[in-house]
Amino acid sequence: MRNKLILLLPFLVLGAVAAHAHASLDRASPRVGSTVRAAPREVTLWFSQKLEPSFSSAQVRDSAGARVDQGAHVEGTVLHVPVKSLSAGTYRVHWRVLSVDIHTTEGNFTFRVGE
Repeated sequence: MRNKLILLLPFLVLGAVAAHAHASLDRASPRVGSTVRAAPREVTLWFSQKLEPSFSSAQVRDSAGARVDQGAHVEGTVLHVPVKSLSAGTYRVHWRVLSVDIHTTEGNFTFRVGE
């Protein structure tokens, strides 16, 4: 019995790790917390896993809370968020995604346009 348990241990550990895997934000453009001189035309978010397009979204808001995004669309592990013409200021990106492993994650960050 003990030998069988020892043989099963790696599978149990790997199964537990896979069960806790979620799509996490890998990187963003503009970068999280960065200041860019030129206003981007799109905010792009890269994730660690493929996303479910129908259940993944993002919003970009200005400092007054007004939305400046024009929707979002998914391509594999990338979430594209086109934005309106941005003036100088601070913008908050809020994302919520569903990965193909059916786990939802969300988060937010800011970036700044201007000097």
